[in-house]
Amino acid sequence: MQNVRSPFFIAVAKPDAWFTYYYWLDDEKAPDFARTVDIHRKPGYDPVELFLDPAITLPPLTVGWKLFKRKLGFRALLDVIPLDASLVRGSHGRSNDWDEHGPLVMSRQANLFESDRMKSVDVFGLLLRHLTGA
Repeated sequence: MQNVRSPFFIAVAKPDAWFTYYYWLDDEKAPDFARTVDIHRKPGYDPVELFLDPAITLPPLTVGWKLFKRKLGFRALLDVIPLDASLVRGSHGRSNDWDEHGPLVMSRQANLFESDRMKSVDVFGLLLRHLTGA
């Protein structure tokens, strides 16, 4: 029986892509939170938050001025995030296609490893054997 909370399908992005949450067609109609770092109102992770809007001519001065106004008690929206999803390279949270770039587990106790490769679900058993000596 399928869990009622599980999805009917899972979408996986290509290695050089990500699914944007931008649901508007005109950037002029984008919600206020889209240009800010606002993890509570955005539907999911927004990697564009890692960039400053390249249209801002003097980013340190612009950000500093907005923070200064906040320090004085004014309500200032720190809207310095671009709405250009093409700035993001790669795919956040996607499983790796290359084994050599995957996670690494190391231990001085080589006898705990059953093979050179393991599934992520087997890590718990490995840690348990490591801690209990079993």
